[in-house]
Amino acid sequence: MAKLYSILLVFLFTSFIKEEKPTRFVIKTPLNYFATDNMANVYAVNNDELIKFLPSGKYFARYSNLKLGSITTLDATNPLKLILYYRDFQQIVFLDNQLSQTSEPVSLEKLGYEQTDLVCASANNGFWLYNKQNNELIRFNENTKKIASTGNLKQVLQTDLNPDFMLEHNGWLFLNSPATGIYVFDIFGAFSKVIALKNLKSFQVNEDIIYYKKDSSLCSYNFKLFEDACKTIPGNANCLKIEFNKNKIYCGFKDSVVVHSN
Repeated sequence: MAKLYSILLVFLFTSFIKEEKPTRFVIKTPLNYFATDNMANVYAVNNDELIKFLPSGKYFARYSNLKLGSITTLDATNPLKLILYYRDFQQIVFLDNQLSQTSEPVSLEKLGYEQTDLVCASANNGFWLYNKQNNELIRFNENTKKIASTGNLKQVLQTDLNPDFMLEHNGWLFLNSPATGIYVFDIFGAFSKVIALKNLKSFQVNEDIIYYKKDSSLCSYNFKLFEDACKTIPGNANCLKIEFNKNKIYCGFKDSVVVHSN
């Protein structure tokens, strides 16, 4: 069933990008980067500020915490529990779907992890972190209790990793190391495989398909069937980031997000 679903996703993707003149609208907002969630809401991050827009492009809410500085990363995997990571202060903030803070920030230094490069959401309201000091992935539950870890990945994998992005999907953690590919781990931190997609800055995962930006194109790669497809999005040569969500293509610029849809 999963294989069939993956094939259908590829069909939808390739069918959509063949559309010669898709409808489009523009969300005007300054941003460093953006993300979408599984409800097709759009989140724009601009230094210390997070702004949420509804699928229609209408402004919904904003959040800012000047005490913690700029937002390093946003994980919108769970639209009911967004994760903001402030690397300069080693702090994690959790927000609800109204962009209201749900608890006190989590200090990773107090948990004993002072050199955390990456943070992402995990199942059941947990989270992962990548600790640069020990080259280790560590998973925590919603009560910030450590429940899984990989050990030193330099020793486990016999290679140097310089990861810059990670996300969890369907019980698998995908860790991006631009020079070598995407490393996949199970929910307990056990290494599974490497997907040979290199030089990526970010990506999305949906079932067995990885969506990513390559130059000015949106590409899909089915890592079970080893099939790929790319399509240049007209008029978006300077697009900083591209996402595919709910049969829409989102292109991010410094001053806007352009949304293409059928």
